[in-house]
Amino acid sequence: MTAAARRLWIRRPLAILAEGAAGGVVVEGSRIAECLPAGAEPAQPVDETFDASAHVVIPGLINTHHHAFQTLTRAHPAAIDKPLFPWLKALYPVWDRITPEAFRLATRVAFTELLLSGCTTAGDHHYLFPKGLEDAVDVQVEEARALGIRAFITRGSMSLSDAEGGLPPGSLTQDDDTILDDSERVLRLFHDSRPGAMVQIGLAPCSPFAVTKRLMRESAHLAEAHDCRLHTHLGETLQEDDYCQALFGQRPVEYLEEVGWLGPRTWLAHGIHFNDAEVARLGRAGVGICHCPTSNMVLASGRCRTCELEAAGSPVGLGVDGSASNDGSNLIEGVRHALLLNRLTYGAEAVTHRDALRWATEGSAACLGRADIGRIAPGREADLALFTLDELRFSGAHDPLAALVLCGATRADRVMVAGAWRVIDGAPLGLDVHRLREDHSRLARTLFA
Repeated sequence: MTAAARRLWIRRPLAILAEGAAGGVVVEGSRIAECLPAGAEPAQPVDETFDASAHVVIPGLINTHHHAFQTLTRAHPAAIDKPLFPWLKALYPVWDRITPEAFRLATRVAFTELLLSGCTTAGDHHYLFPKGLEDAVDVQVEEARALGIRAFITRGSMSLSDAEGGLPPGSLTQDDDTILDDSERVLRLFHDSRPGAMVQIGLAPCSPFAVTKRLMRESAHLAEAHDCRLHTHLGETLQEDDYCQALFGQRPVEYLEEVGWLGPRTWLAHGIHFNDAEVARLGRAGVGICHCPTSNMVLASGRCRTCELEAAGSPVGLGVDGSASNDGSNLIEGVRHALLLNRLTYGAEAVTHRDALRWATEGSAACLGRADIGRIAPGREADLALFTLDELRFSGAHDPLAALVLCGATRADRVMVAGAWRVIDGAPLGLDVHRLREDHSRLARTLFA
C-alpha cells in the first residue's frame, strides 16, 4: 500500500500570480492540489503549513534557451562590443579549449544561477562536442538531477565547417551520422514524454549556417519517431538572412519549411527578423519563439516581434541565452528586460508586467509542449518561486507583483520544484556556492584567459 503524499499549505501569500488563490495553495506530493480563495481553509487536513505572508508567489519560471558552457567566457575581451558573427568567430577558438571538468562546472553554475532566479525548468542548447566532450548531454542530465531542477536539454550540433561554407571551424563540428546516432542514444536514455517529467530531450541543430540540410531533415524524422521537440537559432540577425540567401538561395523561414520543421513541434531562438508574411506563416504553423531580450540588446541583434507573433498564433517564451552574450543566467532579470524592451517597441500600455511574466511561464511551457507546468492551478506540477520584497529597492512599492518586475527582483527566497524545496533562504540545498564559484573561476582563468 502506497503511503499518502504529504500535504503542504503555502498560506496566504502577500501576492500570488494565480486566479482565486489569495488564500494560498495546497501542495500534495509533486502537484498542486488546491488553490484557496481569500479566507478559505484547505478542504482536507495538511501535514505542514508555510507562512507566505511576506512572499510574492509566482509559477516557477521556465527558461527555453541557454548555452551553459558560456558561463566560462563571460565578458571575454576577445568578444566584447561585437555583433553576432564576429562575436562567434572570436569565441569559437576559445571554446575549442573546453574540458569535461570545465563543462560540468559551467553547467552546474548555469543551472544554479537559473534556480536562484526563480527558474524551475532549465532549458539548455549545447552544440559543441570537441574531443572528450562526446557525453555532454549525459553530464547535463546528471547535473540537473543532482540540483533537483527540471531540465529540457537539447542535443545541439554543428556539422558544416567554415571549409564547407559554414561558420564554425572543423574542430568543433561532427559528421551527420555521428550526430544522428548520438541524438537517438540520448533520446532513448533520457527523454521522458510523460506529464511531470523531470528530464526531456530535444534535437537542436545549431543554426542554418552550421549544419547540413540532411541533418535538419533527419532530425525532424527522429523527433517524430521519439515524440520530442525541435529547436534551432533562426532570424537572429540580418546577416543571417543574407547568409541563408547566399548559401541556400532562401530566406530562413523558407528553409525551415523545406526541411520539415514548420510545425508545432518546433520552437526557435530569437526570431527577430521575420517579415509580415513570415510572422503569419509561423503563427499558422504553431511554431514557438523564444524571446531573448538581454542577449538581443547586448549583441544589438534587433527586437523580436513578440506581439505580432503571439497574435498570429505562435507561442512566445523567454530565454536568458548564453552567458557570453547575456553574461548571466538570471531569468527574473530577463523578465524585466522583456518588459522594458517591448514597451520601448510597442508602447507603455501595450505590454504589462503580467505579459512579461506570462511569457516566462505559460508561454515558455507552450514552447516546450508542456501543459503540466507554467501555471498555478490544481493538477499542475508544484513548481513555484517565492520572492520577498524586503530589499531597499522595493521600499515604497504598492503593487507586489508589479514591483517584482518593475523594481528589479534578482533572487528568489524559496524555490520549489515538483513539490520539493530546492532553494531555502536564498540558498540552493546541498550545494557549496562559494566553492563552486572558486572552482569555476579558476578553470575559466586557466583555460580561457
